[in-house]
Amino acid sequence: MKRPVLITGGAGFIGSATIRKLIRDTDSSVVNVDILTYAANLASLPEGGNHPLIFEQVDVADGPAVRRVFDKYQPRAVLHLAAESHVDRSIDGPAAFIDTNIVGTYTLLETSLAYWMGLGPADRAAFRLLHVSTDEVFGSSGSAGSFNETTRYAPNSPYAASKAAADHLARAWHRTYGLPVIITNCSNNYGPYQFPEKLIPHMIISALEGKPLGVYGDGTQTRDWLHVEDHVDALLAVMETGRPGEVYAIGARNERRNIDVVTAICSELDRTHPRSDGHSYGELITHVPDRPGHDQRYAIDPSKIEGELGWRARRDWDSGLRETVAWYLDNEPWWRDRSGAYRGERLGLGR
Repeated sequence: MKRPVLITGGAGFIGSATIRKLIRDTDSSVVNVDILTYAANLASLPEGGNHPLIFEQVDVADGPAVRRVFDKYQPRAVLHLAAESHVDRSIDGPAAFIDTNIVGTYTLLETSLAYWMGLGPADRAAFRLLHVSTDEVFGSSGSAGSFNETTRYAPNSPYAASKAAADHLARAWHRTYGLPVIITNCSNNYGPYQFPEKLIPHMIISALEGKPLGVYGDGTQTRDWLHVEDHVDALLAVMETGRPGEVYAIGARNERRNIDVVTAICSELDRTHPRSDGHSYGELITHVPDRPGHDQRYAIDPSKIEGELGWRARRDWDSGLRETVAWYLDNEPWWRDRSGAYRGERLGLGR
């Protein structure tokens, strides 16, 4: 039987999408390592399926526990997705980001290195560790141009700084020790099963609840939006055919201003789920003071992964957003079950 794929953070947004894809469309068994923080949700994972899905509730920064998982399951590849990922929370409480994103990545690299060095020649040659990162490590891209694999790092938030540090550790473990690490930097993800603190689900759910739709500043901050299932396709392509030591920037060329994203959500809800009072959801839009250190624009040039691995984002923005709004309309029990972890309050006001 083929060795399993080990995924850290598999109960999170991108991790659960990756597991759903692997269980549905491949012959891989999966080991999901997740400590189950506030943003994790086992209800996002498939039940049953053709291949085993194993869950280990383990903190990625807990060295002995991570080593036990490696020794027990002998993975053929590791997709490292476990991370604290919300910029606003990192402003209010950066310590968790240091612990998970930096110490956790270091722990995983050290465990992977010891495990990899003990493998036989064939398994050692086939092993991969995919470290999944963000475009936010590059800072703000300005009004023109796009990030690529050679862009200088310039993180501006505690979250971005913690991910930048993790990226540098991953690169160093490849260059110094030969560990077959690959790094990816993706643009903003969206799609089903995303925790409600993020912009798109937050605005959908707040609109359905009739709450004000607070847009930071003037709303002209621009992001490159990537559907999570397109992102997963890219990650699996990198895992199977990417070259160790390389970096791949993953984006969809779907740049949108925040205010335009919120307006599009309101228009789609007006079309598919009109308010009972006859008013437009757009009337709920308000502008609130910007968050500290808010980057103005992110944009990714995915030419390298398109040219080398043949991956391209399949979803255009309009169809992807329609699918996402429809999913939240159809899956109210999933997002209603927030267990007090997030009540729609504003985060990231600074300390």
